[in-house]
Amino acid sequence: MATDIHPTAVVDPAATLGDDVSIGPYCVVGPHVELGDRVALMAHVVVDGHTRVGEATRIYPFASVGLPPQDLKYAEEPSRLLIGRDNIIREHVTLHTGTRSGRMQTLVGDSCLFMVAAHVAHDCRIGNRVIMANNATLGGHVDVGDHAIIGGLSAIHQFVRIGAHAMIGGMTGVEQDVIPFGMAVGERGHLAGLNITGLKRRGFDREEIQALRSTFKLLFETPGELADRIDLMASRHLEYPAVRLLVEFVRQDSERRILKPQPEHAT
Repeated sequence: MATDIHPTAVVDPAATLGDDVSIGPYCVVGPHVELGDRVALMAHVVVDGHTRVGEATRIYPFASVGLPPQDLKYAEEPSRLLIGRDNIIREHVTLHTGTRSGRMQTLVGDSCLFMVAAHVAHDCRIGNRVIMANNATLGGHVDVGDHAIIGGLSAIHQFVRIGAHAMIGGMTGVEQDVIPFGMAVGERGHLAGLNITGLKRRGFDREEIQALRSTFKLLFETPGELADRIDLMASRHLEYPAVRLLVEFVRQDSERRILKPQPEHAT
């Protein structure tokens, strides 16, 4: 099937369009945009800036993709937005390009779902199969690992990291890093344990989940300095990839920035 551009769409001649692209009514596509094969812009979609959209990604009405960041330091530098393949970008979603003071690019992986009015700010990095629910918001420079779920009306502070397979509850404000497989809840988020339900749904076996529980307790319930606890974590259960992922995440952090559980919460 040939590329299909609705007569009311405004597509700059300099834009690069792959095969079987569909551009619906009243869409606007800028000159530095690259749309991969089988990308579909439903209607009233704006894609601008130095933006690449990977194949088979679908973008719904009134989404704004690749426009300049909401950063007063931005000075029209040619920063980029790179979106992977098979993503679903629903109505009123906003995804912005990077900045010179950051990474000069915002990155989105493959097979992600951005529900209505989700916002991805400048210089964020989002992994694969991430879900952002309605009105979820990422500040600038946020990293989100594979399979993470960001609940509706939640807000992630700038420079925060969300680990792989983490779950952020709805209406949660997150100001510190959330460990892989962690579950954060609360108006000012705290760690409510491990995302056990998510682990089971994604096929982690009982032994690996138990190893993660043990590692979680070593990190948060063992007295002593963080460096000593990390060394202790690194001496156990490293045959499990999930534990290695957790240990590596914490090694790159500092005790001040890791979101911690409240004392009454267990794993």
